[in-house]
Amino acid sequence: MGRNGDSDLGGTLQVGPTELGMVRIEVTADNGVSIPLDFDPDEALDIAEELQAAAEAARARAAVRPRPPKR
Repeated sequence: MGRNGDSDLGGTLQVGPTELGMVRIEVTADNGVSIPLDFDPDEALDIAEELQAAAEAARARAAVRPRPPKR
């Protein structure tokens, strides 16, 4: 599945600091699989900028082309 494919898998995302001064992003799928990823603060800020840019691009696309209804 590519970035533009549909997914039936849901999950949660948790973000927070670690005791070692890293930023942990933990993705947990509904099937119980959990992936913790640690980043230094500068990397985490880069990721935040990428997320914001992607959200703005998605919002712009949605304004031009409405989302198809969920199945």
